[in-house]
Amino acid sequence: MRGNIKIVTIGGGSSYTPELIEGFIKRKDQLPIGEIWLVDIEEGKEKLEIVGNLAKRMIKAAGLDWKVHLTLDRRAALVDADFVSTQFRVGLLDARIKDERIPLSHGVIGQETNGAGGMLKAFRTIPVILDIVEDMKELCPHAWLVNFTNPSGMVTEAVIRYGKWDKVVGLCNVPIMCRKIAAGSLGTEEEDLFFRFGGLNHFHWHRVWNKDGEEKTAEVIERVYATEGGLKKAMQGLKSSGVQNIPNISFLAGQIRNLGIIPCMYHRYYYITDDMLKEELESYAKGETRAELVKKTESELFELYKDPELKVKPAQLEKRGGAFYSDAACELISSIYNDKKTHMVVSTRNNGAISDLPDDVVVEVSSIITAHGPVPISWGSFDPSSRGLLQLMKDMELTTIKAAADGDYNAALQAFTLNPLVPSGKIAQTILDELLVAHKKHLPQFKKKIEALEAK
Repeated sequence: MRGNIKIVTIGGGSSYTPELIEGFIKRKDQLPIGEIWLVDIEEGKEKLEIVGNLAKRMIKAAGLDWKVHLTLDRRAALVDADFVSTQFRVGLLDARIKDERIPLSHGVIGQETNGAGGMLKAFRTIPVILDIVEDMKELCPHAWLVNFTNPSGMVTEAVIRYGKWDKVVGLCNVPIMCRKIAAGSLGTEEEDLFFRFGGLNHFHWHRVWNKDGEEKTAEVIERVYATEGGLKKAMQGLKSSGVQNIPNISFLAGQIRNLGIIPCMYHRYYYITDDMLKEELESYAKGETRAELVKKTESELFELYKDPELKVKPAQLEKRGGAFYSDAACELISSIYNDKKTHMVVSTRNNGAISDLPDDVVVEVSSIITAHGPVPISWGSFDPSSRGLLQLMKDMELTTIKAAADGDYNAALQAFTLNPLVPSGKIAQTILDELLVAHKKHLPQFKKKIEALEAK
């Protein structure tokens, strides 16, 4: 890889971009960056200008001479790129509002990356990421693709399976928060603990050991899930109050003890579905779904970003819900570039790490990040209490990806039926049809089916 590296961020007008820039500045001695290209679409032009100007001020204030380019021309940006990061949202936040409100209107979980809404996000996103990959094959065939566009695991799987592009890594901030919570509960530093994660994006579990080799998994479960106020206490002092997308409703302590492994925050949707649905329906009735709150927060952030005196990432960004993962993207890039062999949790090809799943599927696991990409750390096999649900979710993901790539309506309905958060039968079909019509502008692969639905 050449000396001055070129980094391209697709979705450069995102409110997360200042955290990405901050992460690169922190690693200025590790990454000889020559230019950063921030790319967006016409609808995001104003935000791109606002964020791009803030990025330039941040870089200048750091005393760096990196060139920052703002463009709506993706192909021009991709020429000879070394790293391409993706953080875009097809349909913007208005699409997320539909993903949440339409299922909730039928009394079904409405969430950005889980359930019906998450599958629709995949349907909109996968054709776009595959177009990006085709451009990369032509314009920057040696570049690494760092994806944190949600649903990150499915998008990464689509890139490998349908895009035939192996130099891709998927990222998420949830494992980062899990590490911080475990460390907080044990009253120690993350660096003094060893973690092993296994599962899928937004559907993983983990175990933890101390530096003396003693497993602390059961102790974390007791302190966080079986103690009144345990989670709140574990999170004291954290810069972020957690994964903002998910209400901190208590798990059933006995169930988590029985698992013997620590679930991620998103497991609430599968282990305490009724409680999560009740919370969502109450917010829905008040017109305060998470998407609507995020839209308000984002509007406030961009007002801050406009300030010509602002030269740092504002603290309010932590309310946006994705704290830490942009910084993780920078660490991932640095680890690949410098062959640092950093221990990170990423979405990558299984390659035997989880023996209950095929080698060629994408999983989210602890990995060592090298110059040739992630090397997964073996998890082994899951107990029956978690194995079956994991396998079901992976098959649901594969069916969703097939539907998205092929525009196969019946595969889409099959995916809805497989998903534990969507009731089967007519209600699944009704929700799917309503979502397809609502998002028709961004679903060209389903055009004929949508026209038939509208004709009815």
